Amino acid sequence: MKASAYLIPTTKDDPQDAVVASHKLMMRAGLVRKSASGLYSYLPLGLRVLRKIEAIVREEMDKAGALEFQLPILTPSEIWKESGRWDKMGKEMFRLKDRHNNESCLGPTHEESFCVLVKPMVRSYKDLPINVYQIHTKFRDEIRPRFGVIRSREFTMKDAYSFHLDEGSLDETYQKMRKTYRTIFDRMGLVTIPVQADSGNMGGSASEEFMVVSPIGEETLTICNSCGYSGNIEKTPVVATNSVNKQSFGAGKEKIHTPGKKTIFEVAEHLGTVESNLMKAVAVSYDGNYAIVFLEGDRELNENKLKNFLGANELRPMGNTELESFGLIAGFIGPNFPKSEKLHVIVDSLLDWNFGYVSGACEIDYHESGVKLSDHLNKDGVSIVDVSQSKVGDPCPNCGKGLSAEKGIEVGHIFKLGGKYAKAFGISVLNDKGKATTTTMGCYGIGVNRCMATVIEQNNDDKGIHWPISIAPFEVCLVSIAKNPEDIAKIENIYQTLTKAGIEVLWDDRDLGPGFKFKDSELIGFPLRLTLGKGFLEKGEITILERQSMTETTTQFTNPEDLVSLIQSKLNELRKKLGESPRR
Repeated sequence: MKASAYLIPTTKDDPQDAVVASHKLMMRAGLVRKSASGLYSYLPLGLRVLRKIEAIVREEMDKAGALEFQLPILTPSEIWKESGRWDKMGKEMFRLKDRHNNESCLGPTHEESFCVLVKPMVRSYKDLPINVYQIHTKFRDEIRPRFGVIRSREFTMKDAYSFHLDEGSLDETYQKMRKTYRTIFDRMGLVTIPVQADSGNMGGSASEEFMVVSPIGEETLTICNSCGYSGNIEKTPVVATNSVNKQSFGAGKEKIHTPGKKTIFEVAEHLGTVESNLMKAVAVSYDGNYAIVFLEGDRELNENKLKNFLGANELRPMGNTELESFGLIAGFIGPNFPKSEKLHVIVDSLLDWNFGYVSGACEIDYHESGVKLSDHLNKDGVSIVDVSQSKVGDPCPNCGKGLSAEKGIEVGHIFKLGGKYAKAFGISVLNDKGKATTTTMGCYGIGVNRCMATVIEQNNDDKGIHWPISIAPFEVCLVSIAKNPEDIAKIENIYQTLTKAGIEVLWDDRDLGPGFKFKDSELIGFPLRLTLGKGFLEKGEITILERQSMTETTTQFTNPEDLVSLIQSKLNELRKKLGESPRR
């Protein structure tokens, strides 16, 4: 491809609304342009990258035996209501009505659609297992789109769904997808960490995210450097430890005046004690019901754990009117609160029932020391559950060593959905004994354009992007420095020879200065740059720049075929780093 016939709208300045490297560089390198908040148009260079990522995903999914489909983006409300997710999906779902007043939505995911499609196609155990997928557009009405295509309103996703006769078959495909995902991300040059995760609205018994460690990540990962455990903080179990001998505050039970001190930090500072000596109370409303949760003062409530335990769709703090109806005073709630059958009491499993905590005295501007849960609550009448957030230094749930934490970007997610959707849609097959058996399912997603941005987050420097060879827009950028037609013809011969050899070459033949061309090639990030100028025209010399290392070498050759061999060799070295097969 000749740059003079291509569109390369690079810019020097970062866009004003871009705060992360990938967003800045995708705009500056002419890969995308913003259409509206959370909506982006892909330009030719960017689309080439996106299509290469899709090709890697497609190749590996096909190797794993998955079958590609393409379903409508617009999905009818009836199937979402049948699964129970029409209301559960919340405001992020784009909902609309057509001229006949029929409700639909723009699919954020396609479990329901694939279930309806596959159900009449599978009748016998001989039809299973089957793994179906698509690479298609998805939508979510993000309240705050940011980080460019990492969190956008329209995005491209590979979503796959497997159907099985039993859990053993599901686990076999689940494990195959785990391996397939590792291969996919390795081929893109992405360094990922698989972490145990919360299933959220998807439901199911098992869930694993593929995370890329990044300071801009919106997820927090808990990592054990001793045994290799990794988990999403929303899922990580909090393990109690007996290694610390806690000392109660004060001499015993005592009512303490704490005027205006409502938060754990304020009370601990006022009393000159540590936050772990306090007992925290959180009053919440969920799906029209109410609960009060007690935790140690230095712990945060893990809302995902609580929602999963309660089976709740929505969770929020109680309002003042609701608190008053239960006789609760915000900031001063303790275990001696007025009991009510309408108030579900939940005690975090870390709390010591015989330790004397400082807690709210259920009276404005007063707390109480020496408060023991065992004096106020009956273990048989409450739920004792792990609902607190893991934090750095907590014991690893596998080996007991201290956990560390990292921020991460999710690029893939796999689920064991079990029978949730099969039961909702009545998907059953006849087993080998002729008995109707409800199928079980798996779900496997990859954010395609999110992968593109995340690769840039991992592969950039002060000059621009340095793409892995597998998804670079072009493998080679040929920069020519020549003016007269005879010299240009010599360079075109080299270009044609490289192209005929199957090498992807962008020839920058634009009528611009060499400095401008060099900066563009480094900004866009072509793996190799060949410079043909005076040295080539006079002595057959060519300068080769390896973009990632910015290593430059000059070599001399007598015929174009020798140059092809040299370039193929260098490209194969780059492929080898990604585990890709060499090309000839």
